[in-house]
Amino acid sequence: MRSELFSAANLEQESAQPGMRLQNSKMLKIELNGEMLARVGSMVAYQGHVQFQALGSGGLGNFLKQKLTGEGVPLMKLTGQGDVFLADFAKDVHIIDLEPGDALSINGSSVLAFDPSLQYDIKMVGGAGMASTGLFNCVFTGHGRIAVTTRGTPVVLAVDAPTYVDPQAAVCWSAGLQTGYHRADQLGLGTLLGRTTGEAYTMSFAGQGFVVVQPSEEPPIMGSGQQDQGGVLGGLFR
Repeated sequence: MRSELFSAANLEQESAQPGMRLQNSKMLKIELNGEMLARVGSMVAYQGHVQFQALGSGGLGNFLKQKLTGEGVPLMKLTGQGDVFLADFAKDVHIIDLEPGDALSINGSSVLAFDPSLQYDIKMVGGAGMASTGLFNCVFTGHGRIAVTTRGTPVVLAVDAPTYVDPQAAVCWSAGLQTGYHRADQLGLGTLLGRTTGEAYTMSFAGQGFVVVQPSEEPPIMGSGQQDQGGVLGGLFR
């Protein structure tokens, strides 16, 4: 049997080291030897002896986190030995290594998987005030790897000047940055931002660090019976 489908580029990528690696730009491979945490529903294939355990509010830590997610089962724990392949609607996958002392604020809908050695908490985005509902992000700290997704090839902006980003395009940023939340008309943007999404705000960033921006907007997320006017900052771990 012959086909370009069976070319080396599409064959399973092997590694001698356990943990995360990119199978290709759209798919994450986890060579599992122990435990890993991943987005519910992201498994597309696996080989070996792997168990999948859904984590409800108890796994997330407290009642507040359960209410913010808007979902009953946001995460799953992978346990065992084998190869697990994860993807999220053919989004681009990127692996980030966190070192001790690092802190990364991530839009929850962009998290695909992470090492259990990492710690995370759900925190209100600074400067958001009462601009809208659902202005919360996941802040990851510790030593380990995290896989994030973007809708298309992102740009990484160094915050060396006042920086403004459509909240629905913001993927992650240095947790030490100062953030603000402004009405679009305050910046002279009027209704140009989010004409199809209803986004009426923009985020500002200041300090020393970076912001990852994807070339697409996440759709508004429904949670607790109400549309998230703040965009991607709510609906954590869909």
